Formats: sequence, structure tokens, C-alpha cells
Amino acid sequence: MRMVRARPSTITRTLVALALFGFVSACSQNLNQDVIDQERQAFALVEVKQKQARGHRVWCVPYARNLSGINIRGNAKDWWGRAHNTYERGNEPVVGSVMSFRATSGMSLGHVAVVAEVVTDRQVVVNHANWNRNQVSLEMGVVDISKNNDWTLVRVESRPGQYGRPYPVNGFIYPKDD
Repeated sequence: MRMVRARPSTITRTLVALALFGFVSACSQNLNQDVIDQERQAFALVEVKQKQARGHRVWCVPYARNLSGINIRGNAKDWWGRAHNTYERGNEPVVGSVMSFRATSGMSLGHVAVVAEVVTDRQVVVNHANWNRNQVSLEMGVVDISKNNDWTLVRVESRPGQYGRPYPVNGFIYPKDD
């Protein structure tokens, strides 16, 4: 006699999968703060695609705001000052923080990028928009070349393994804990 085991219904299997996914997601969010928020990343990328589809330019500020949850408006060069008394700021990179670049002659509006990974105390990986005109650049390396190891001067990876000229940085703006 052959035993036939009843298979759980599709609804039951779906509910179990969702419950497991929720449990794993909750655990990973609570235990590992070193991973960029994937929901925010997906949202930020959808916003970029929508802008591109409408023929609008993709800028670093809205992308960084959507990805980090740091709700600052205005040009990137103004973020550091606007963060004062609203967001914590410092010179230590943290996943999810915004690296605030100072304005330069070649980058008159400044720039902001979101730290996606801290590799070493002198190297991070960032996600940002409009470093390459009208594009999002994911997982680009940034190295601290400042004399005092304080992230005030960096080089950004322009192509895999190739780092460009030095750029001055104000520091890092940290998102608020929800």
C-alpha cells in the first residue's frame, strides 16, 4: 500500500514562506546594521527610473534622501550645514550615512553619496547618483587619503580599480534611528 501524504495548500505554503521571510528579515535588520536597507534602495531606484522615463535629470540629492531617509532639501553643498542640530554628524563612515562632499570648482553644487559598506577604516563603498551624468552608480569604492585619517579628502572609484582625483569631504551625516 502506498502512503500519500497530504500537501499543504498553496495558501498555507505562502503564509509559511511569508512568516519565515518576515522572521529572517527581522533578525537580519536587528542583528546586522552593516547592510544598506534594501527596501529604501528599491524605492530610490524606482524613483530614478520614473524620472528617467519622464526625461528628467537624475540628481544626487533626491537619490541620497530616498536611500538614506535623511530628509534634507537643497543643493548637496548645503547638506552639511542643514544637518546641524537636526542630524548627528561626524567623521566616521557608517552604513546608511551620507558622505557630504564640499563644493569645488568642478563640482560647484557639492555632492552626496550613501555609504553602502564599510570595508576598512580607510575604505568604503557608496551608492550615489549623477557622479556619472544622469546615472546611478552602485558599489563604487571611496578611499580616505586625508593626512589625519579623518575622511576630509577622498578619491572615488571612477572605473573598477581606478580612483580619480582628490575631493574634499565635510564628513558623514547619520540617519535617525526609527
